[in-house]
Amino acid sequence: MALPKKYAWLAEEGAPRHLVKALELYGTTEIVGTRDNPVIMGWAKELSLNSYKSDETPWCGLFVAIIMKRAMREPVKQPLWARNWAEWGVHSPVPMLGDVLVFVRGDYGHVGLYVGEDAKSFYVLGGNQGNQVSIVKVLKSRLLDARRPAYNNAPLNIRKIILNINGPLSDNEA
Repeated sequence: MALPKKYAWLAEEGAPRHLVKALELYGTTEIVGTRDNPVIMGWAKELSLNSYKSDETPWCGLFVAIIMKRAMREPVKQPLWARNWAEWGVHSPVPMLGDVLVFVRGDYGHVGLYVGEDAKSFYVLGGNQGNQVSIVKVLKSRLLDARRPAYNNAPLNIRKIILNINGPLSDNEA
């Protein structure tokens, strides 16, 4: 699925590798009900996550793990628990393009990639957002941590991105 016009500029970003891999999966959709999307289930198999049995199980952490693996980066241990991603890579004091953002969501969490921000929210590319890989706005006040790879040579396009795109705020990324 093609990116929406308002995010088409992301297709021109050649780095970081995990962002490029994430964009390749944009639009992948969960099958609601008793059937499962074989693509999502294939991610679990590729990662040897035998405990993952259904795409009805939250899969934001699974999405981040598969893009990291495909970008030749080691995923966090137990990647299905979104808050575990707060232990991955190194802390990013100022979130920037491609950073892993870990959010509070009730007793659980949510994880996705930074693609921009406005005054009150982050624009997050992630899995299991409206049952698909999509970009949603999440309040900055929900941020638990921002992480990035321990780059030897950081890509030159990693930067803070200010956006002003109208749309609803996400409060439950299921």
